[in-house]
Amino acid sequence: MSMLSQVEIFAGLSEDELAALESSCVTRNYPRNTVVINENDFADSLYVIESGRVKVYCSDKNGKEYIMNTLGPGDYFGELALLDDDRRSASVRTLEKSTFTIMFKDEFHAIMDRHPNIAQTLIRNLTRRVRKLTENVKSLALQDVYGRVTKVLMTLAEPRGDKLYIEERLTQQDIADRVGASREMVARILKDLAIGEYIAFEGKNIIINGKLPTSY
Repeated sequence: MSMLSQVEIFAGLSEDELAALESSCVTRNYPRNTVVINENDFADSLYVIESGRVKVYCSDKNGKEYIMNTLGPGDYFGELALLDDDRRSASVRTLEKSTFTIMFKDEFHAIMDRHPNIAQTLIRNLTRRVRKLTENVKSLALQDVYGRVTKVLMTLAEPRGDKLYIEERLTQQDIADRVGASREMVARILKDLAIGEYIAFEGKNIIINGKLPTSY
């Protein structure tokens, strides 16, 4: 199966169109804890994660990081570079050894000239993605800290038997960076959820035992 066929922004493309795109891609490996792209760098490529995990983040003028997302196999980043000439809006760093399929803007534009349907499909899929991101931002903006913390937990959790398990090893600071709150506030919420037996800790992993309370 084509790696690109698993990428949502290319959903709806024909096998010939996917093959044309994939023929222009290169594969690169990066060690753990390597910056793949820097915020404000010139943007010229899309990255699809074949294996490994990365974090997407931005930094303030004091160097404090704000984690926007973590991504794994089948996810992608840098897609806007294919369509505009702006700079990177965030940085990306590997959390473990990772392999990427990389598509460069110049090759992509050359293929679009031969396959005009690719551009129409990509724009349609990106529009759907922007709408989804807008809903997520609105949801976070209207929630209190507790609501944002539980949303992060539920978003990252995967079913395992009759419980939910968060594979990603999250620190209290990781969660605080994602929800825009202090580590102390996050620690208090997690402690109270654990006391109520809504969650449990297995090393650095979090197990969700059932439905989380709707309010704190």
